[in-house]
Amino acid sequence: MLKFLVALFARLPLPVAHRIGAVIGWFVYGLSPRYRARLRENLAASGVAADEGEFNKLIRANISESGKSILELPYIWLRPSADLLAKVTTRNGWDAVSAALAQGRGLIMLTPHLGSFEFIGRYLATQFPITVLYRPPKLAWLEPIMRAGRERDQARLATTDIRGVRTLLKTLKQGGALGILPDQAPGDGDGVWADFFHRPAYTMTLIRRLQQRAGAPIISMYAERLANNGGFALHFKRIATLADDDAIAARQMNAAMEDLIRDCPSQYLWSYNRYKVPSGARTPNPEEPRRADIPGQ
Repeated sequence: MLKFLVALFARLPLPVAHRIGAVIGWFVYGLSPRYRARLRENLAASGVAADEGEFNKLIRANISESGKSILELPYIWLRPSADLLAKVTTRNGWDAVSAALAQGRGLIMLTPHLGSFEFIGRYLATQFPITVLYRPPKLAWLEPIMRAGRERDQARLATTDIRGVRTLLKTLKQGGALGILPDQAPGDGDGVWADFFHRPAYTMTLIRRLQQRAGAPIISMYAERLANNGGFALHFKRIATLADDDAIAARQMNAAMEDLIRDCPSQYLWSYNRYKVPSGARTPNPEEPRRADIPGQ
């Protein structure tokens, strides 16, 4: 039944799915105090909104955009690639992607929970082979649907375990591309504390280590959901080589993600529990020096 419903939603025109999704976003906001509190807390603490009026405007937009991000999933996962390609209006910075791939040292592509991160993954898989770091969902029934939707065209998945890390490294050494959500909270021992919008967030060290081992360039990116059902604008930007120190590199990476999010704050998943403390991890001490600061900033 659930597979049938997902297939049914995939048949909806994307504008219709987005309109329904916006309504569902408001239902979730109204019915879930925990969701509502986290969204408001994270957005307020970020300092992105200049005043109360802008804060309230961003909250309203974010509620709708978050709902759209859910209802667009069946369309993105199940529709033919040609339908998705027709939704792309611009590819800002695509030359940076082409130049990075031409170096032959592999490519690490990072997108936070911003805009349609599922869409940009599917788009990239139509352009070249890409291996995407994958964390199985908590809902077991969703996994086969998600895998089928993500493993389309030239995409394959690598799980968040030692076997998956080996797959990522092998891909880079063969000159291939990786896709990673860098604002996912890693498990204990796989990250360091680094500021993300003025608050310590446990941040993965995997990306720095992959870059160090393979010498691969890094590109940040996101798919912006355009107003009035205008499709998607894709944005790409080269990130400087990360520092050798894990904490400094983590702050560099978080700063690059902050820059993307400030460009389109209404479409970031502010309700995501970015600041959780992984089981077994030491809580950051606010009295300690900020080793995660970028020198000179």
